[in-house]
Amino acid sequence: MLLGALWAGGLLFYQMPGPVWLGALLALAWVFSAGWMALRFARGRAGRRIGSAYVLGMACAALWWTALSPSQDRTWADDVAERLHVVAFDGHHVVLDNVRDFTWRTEQDYDARWVRREYDLQQLRSADLVMSYWMGPAIAHTLVSFGFADGRQLVFSLEIRKERGESFSALGGFFRKFEMTLVASEETDIIRTRTNARGEDVYLYRLHGMTQAQLRTLFAGYIEQARSLDAAPAFYNTLTSNCTTIVFDLARHIAPGLPLDYRLLASGYLDEYAFDQGALAPGYPFATLKSRARITERALQPQAQTDFSAWIRRGVPGTAQEDQP
Repeated sequence: MLLGALWAGGLLFYQMPGPVWLGALLALAWVFSAGWMALRFARGRAGRRIGSAYVLGMACAALWWTALSPSQDRTWADDVAERLHVVAFDGHHVVLDNVRDFTWRTEQDYDARWVRREYDLQQLRSADLVMSYWMGPAIAHTLVSFGFADGRQLVFSLEIRKERGESFSALGGFFRKFEMTLVASEETDIIRTRTNARGEDVYLYRLHGMTQAQLRTLFAGYIEQARSLDAAPAFYNTLTSNCTTIVFDLARHIAPGLPLDYRLLASGYLDEYAFDQGALAPGYPFATLKSRARITERALQPQAQTDFSAWIRRGVPGTAQEDQP
């Protein structure tokens, strides 16, 4: 009863129209009322009226939950204003509209630019796991950057689709507070904004042992996700539909035997999980890989202005820049 009451209270708090204080007040009132009902049941003093009141309240919450529907039509924040659109994809060549290519000076000062990009998947050469720490060691945002023979990189990132003025809430993500969107971006946008504009701590690892066919399968999985979200909106879920679960789900298309692990939830330790599965550059202890994967300081250096992607990979094991200091 208490768990159900907490869930319904969260729903009231995050979904109640009107001012925040009203949702908070109603959520507290419901949780205290349900706690009192649970106490009466525990002491054997609950009558039919109390049980009926609890069941009715939970039934209303369940109906409200099922009635919530995601939308494509809101006043979105600038960095998620456009949906990634697959213009064409024949398994070998892909044309993408609304690839993000912002220039960030600060989080509030930027030049917005959405561009069309074409890629030849036969030129795919690499995939890198990027982890951006923004809330302690246990939580990281997870991205995958694909490298092509001509030196270009394309990063995919599953994110909440924030409305203008809205901010992320991990708890809100359990209560259908946010839609989700798949962002495809240049590294000079989506990685640089985290290192330079937001002050996050970012690590980059080369994923090891993937054939070109497997790289194409992984890339095609993101294309399918883009098409799905372009056709119909979906809710973000902190537990089941987030930046880390999409990487795991797509990786299972390549390696179906990948085991479930607590580090898929504690996303800040996903690099350890990848290391244990043999997915990172071989021949190094994990501590060395992690130390050399940290790109934050390199991204902030003036040299990164000329060739950002190559510079941030200097010294990263498994990359062409591995032996660079």
